[in-house]
Amino acid sequence: MDTATFNTFLVVMAVTALIVFIALHFINAGYGMLFDKKWGASLSNRIGWIVMEAPVFIAMIFLWIFATDEYRFDPIRITFLVLFQIHYFQRSFIFPFLIKGNSRMPLSIVSMGIIFNLLNALMQGGWIFYISPLDYYTAEWFYSPQFIIGVIIFFAGMFINIQSDSIIRHLRKPGDRRHYIPQGGMFRWVSSANYFGEWLEWVGFAILTWSWAGVVFAWWTFANLAPRSAALYKRYSEEFGEEFTKEKRKKIIPFIY
Repeated sequence: MDTATFNTFLVVMAVTALIVFIALHFINAGYGMLFDKKWGASLSNRIGWIVMEAPVFIAMIFLWIFATDEYRFDPIRITFLVLFQIHYFQRSFIFPFLIKGNSRMPLSIVSMGIIFNLLNALMQGGWIFYISPLDYYTAEWFYSPQFIIGVIIFFAGMFINIQSDSIIRHLRKPGDRRHYIPQGGMFRWVSSANYFGEWLEWVGFAILTWSWAGVVFAWWTFANLAPRSAALYKRYSEEFGEEFTKEKRKKIIPFIY
């Protein structure tokens, strides 16, 4: 893929994200708290997460392996890969085994997740190991403001995401199927703190790589999670009423949205 084709690919992905962002304000993705049998056949939530997230982890390894030596052994590009893979290793091979209960995930959601994740691997791995000019990332990049700030934001987002997931997991006791309002951590400011953390991670990644590929991924993350956070906010409001609304939390971005 040449640079012009890759740039066209990024534009198509960005426009597609806009369509998804609009559509998800009218259609709730039927998994998790919003699980809906209308989405068709389903499988175990644990298996669903592994099957959906593992392909991007594997695809990034292959994109790295088949890159030329100049790209494959470049320290800054290896650092980008490691940061990206830390997230997806946790999401693919740790997070699923921490899930409690017997919740289900529609196969249609899993399938769409696989497709996006493979396209995202092509976006991030394509830019890092094939499209970016060889001299774009020099050794001085490790000391650049964008790298330092981006890494801080990336790990802050990862911490918030993992902490928030832990809070959600521990809302119920074994056998309890009721819903509860998450408390603590960033849930003091937003109702979907786990989504805020994940979005923040990829904002950090976009900054530390200083790439349009990273920006499109951050935009995709927001386009997917912001409408879902709005749907969850509505669900909490309907289910808990003033108990929830009196806290005046935002949906996904503290003090903003």
